[in-house]
Amino acid sequence: MSTTEIKTSPEQVEAGKGTERKPEPCVVVIFGASGDLTKRKLLPALYHLEQQSLLPEEFVVVGVARRDLSKTFAPDMQDGIVKGGGVDEKEEKLSKFIERVKYFATEFDNDEGFEKLKAFLADLDKEFGTKGNRLFYLAVAPEFFADITHRLGDHGMTTGENGAWVRVIIEKPFGTDLESAKKLNTEINKVLHEDQIFRIDHYLGKETVQNILVFRFGNGIFEPVWNRNYIDSVQITAAESIGIEGRGPFYEQAGALRDVLQNHVMEVLSFVAMEPPDSFESAAVRVEKLKVWQAIEQIPVEDTARGQYGPGKVDGQDVIGYRQEDRVNPESQTETFAAMKLEIENWRWAGVPFYIRAAKRLERRVTEVTIVFKQPPLHIFKSAKNTASVEPNVLTMRIQPDEGIKLQFGAKIPGPTTNIAQVQMEFSYADAFGKSSANGYERLLLDAMLGDGTLFAERDGVEATWALMTPILEAWKAQKVNFPNYEAGSWGPKEADDLLAKDGRAWRVS
Repeated sequence: MSTTEIKTSPEQVEAGKGTERKPEPCVVVIFGASGDLTKRKLLPALYHLEQQSLLPEEFVVVGVARRDLSKTFAPDMQDGIVKGGGVDEKEEKLSKFIERVKYFATEFDNDEGFEKLKAFLADLDKEFGTKGNRLFYLAVAPEFFADITHRLGDHGMTTGENGAWVRVIIEKPFGTDLESAKKLNTEINKVLHEDQIFRIDHYLGKETVQNILVFRFGNGIFEPVWNRNYIDSVQITAAESIGIEGRGPFYEQAGALRDVLQNHVMEVLSFVAMEPPDSFESAAVRVEKLKVWQAIEQIPVEDTARGQYGPGKVDGQDVIGYRQEDRVNPESQTETFAAMKLEIENWRWAGVPFYIRAAKRLERRVTEVTIVFKQPPLHIFKSAKNTASVEPNVLTMRIQPDEGIKLQFGAKIPGPTTNIAQVQMEFSYADAFGKSSANGYERLLLDAMLGDGTLFAERDGVEATWALMTPILEAWKAQKVNFPNYEAGSWGPKEADDLLAKDGRAWRVS
């Protein structure tokens, strides 16, 4: 196999940065700030924005949680920025940034605490000139989403004064099925307008996910063949080699479909399949994504597969099965592998199957989109001595790790006879632009501060994907499976292979 690498000069990178956007003065308030997400992801991401001079000078971060961490919160966040964000602890900007990291302790059901928080934020407005603009981030368990939102409304913190804005970021999972998602949406919409709500999916912060749109709509050579006339099938894989990492109670309630397929994978699918929007404005992009989900036919349970990992080896190490994990039911029917075949009934994609899967404890970690193109109508190289000549062209967009794009095609092997080998042209993000310590939350936090909802989920989209997935969950619940049915460190259960085999296809991983 030969490889062609695409190089990008520093001048090209600099020229491609475009116009920087800087938000208005604001306070970012993180509920559940004592959790791991704040230290490992959110604060490092905010500091990365500060490094790039993308935060306003009038800016403050306030962590809110139940415990009194007023003396340790800022130093702990600094430690997270240094260790998790690849930052030199001696950076001058870091010490100044940490001076603007504050903490407020309150129970989430304490009305007096919320009233004191309101006064605390007002004092910060006066001290730092943040002008009443608020971005609330609910990094809490889902059962607190509606309650915290209602208390913010009850205490007058969801409507800005004198032109100030208020926005709320809500972490996934946004509901556990269609009914719960609708109920949560209704409760939150009683307090917040839809344009104030930013339902976050960190996958959409990944550069390689955003690059799907640039790849398709920013280049003239790909979109003309991006349809049923040239594409045979599409696969989306979200595989992890790790297990549930001590999150037994959470995963017992979630499973692979709720945890990954309904949100991350369906969002990626919409970027792959959507029609060109009128512009890259939020409303236009969301309309086209919703059209994709609404065009998906109801998925028969026969077109799905699920699995649960048993003991096995990962990276040469023995690992336990799911049912042996801490705080997991020893007879659990929770799936750690979920796969299905989708059909999008529109002019562009009619007849093209989309195969999607997500799982824990597979052979290796990889998230990618694979586009398999149709074969030429006539094979004229029948005298070729190997079978590579009949391999299809395959385009792979790797989201993680080793982010990049590969195009597989046939080429003649040098020599007096016609022998064909499969070769690849490869674009690597790290080679072209250098390695980055960004974690994907930078873009999403910046967009929320700017009020740009393009990369966030909206109500109709959330409910559309749950409408597709809820009947599958109900059917699975009614059918007991003999778990475990795949070894940790393998590529999943036989049922998933059979799902594609009956169509004459097989799963692909680059």
